[in-house]
Amino acid sequence: MARPSKPVVVLENERKSHRTKAELQKRKEEEAKLLSGMEMKERKEVRENKEAHKEFTRLKKLMKNIEKNDALYETVINRYAMLLAECMDFEEKRESFYKDLQELTEHMDEIVEETSLAEYHKMKNTMQKNILDIDRQVQAKRKMLLEIEKENVMTIAASLRSIPKNEDKADDPLLKVLKGG
Repeated sequence: MARPSKPVVVLENERKSHRTKAELQKRKEEEAKLLSGMEMKERKEVRENKEAHKEFTRLKKLMKNIEKNDALYETVINRYAMLLAECMDFEEKRESFYKDLQELTEHMDEIVEETSLAEYHKMKNTMQKNILDIDRQVQAKRKMLLEIEKENVMTIAASLRSIPKNEDKADDPLLKVLKGG
């Protein structure tokens, strides 16, 4: 997968680009056109979900700090907040099934007396299948969350790609010699 081009701000800070000043200026203008100038808004379903609302609010604040609080990001941030809330909900359900399975195992003798060994194993198998099904759903949601994180500078690797490589000019031996040092 090809690495996306760096934003003009990063290219200007690095001061080493193969692009001409005219190309950089044109690109800067085009990048500015990509922003709506409007702040992100929270969707109703996100606002009504406690966990999703909390995550949206947190991300909106972070996006504002890095000057990315733009309405163009609102759909993906709303989606991310809802996915995270759904993931948390599935994890709670999984934990509940796991506790039920432990309880079933602890009371095996009583259940076998009331029903049969075959019925006990059938219940146990059903609970285990439910746990595995929830695990698959959680993994799918986590994968979607990671993809959104990568695309929106929400991972360390993604954020590092957007940082200019600053070179300390004071320690450059050639500059010292040219300055008479």
